[in-house]
Amino acid sequence: MSTIPELTKHARELMHKAVENTKREFSTIRSGKASTSLLDLVRVEAYGTAVPINQVAMVAAPEPRLLTVQPFDKSLAQAIEKAIREADLGLNPATQGNLIRVPLPALSEERRKELVKVIHKLAEEGRIAVRHARTDALSKVKKLEHISKDDQTRAEKDIQKLTDDHVKQIDGLIHSKEAEIMEV
Repeated sequence: MSTIPELTKHARELMHKAVENTKREFSTIRSGKASTSLLDLVRVEAYGTAVPINQVAMVAAPEPRLLTVQPFDKSLAQAIEKAIREADLGLNPATQGNLIRVPLPALSEERRKELVKVIHKLAEEGRIAVRHARTDALSKVKKLEHISKDDQTRAEKDIQKLTDDHVKQIDGLIHSKEAEIMEV
């Protein structure tokens, strides 16, 4: 049988994971400057299977508008270049020797607005996950036996406060990422 502190702790962990996941998703969204996490979702066909790019190459951001990708195995250079090109990130990689240079084009106003919409969608998914954790915890608190109405009310307030705090964190992430994207 669970206790109120255990249920609250579990809800807090789930909400924290939702916020962290939203942060991770945001890091893969391109802003004005180069970030190695931009290529995190790119999967490369290597050795008969699709693997994350960071398992077959080292990604670096030596300049604000340039990413470099250095394959661990030179024979994978073309596969990596193809994967980046087909990842729908609007990037056009070019191989020079054993280094793949990925220049980042400036974002158009239209593209910036599209990215902001994507961010809002990802943030809403994060908020939904937080609310889901709240609903789950509240239903479990209601099912607890042998607790007073006061304890139940207090637990509901605590869980709601947790929810509000985590939704605020996601809102903060939106504002900072939006500012980063819209910055010219």
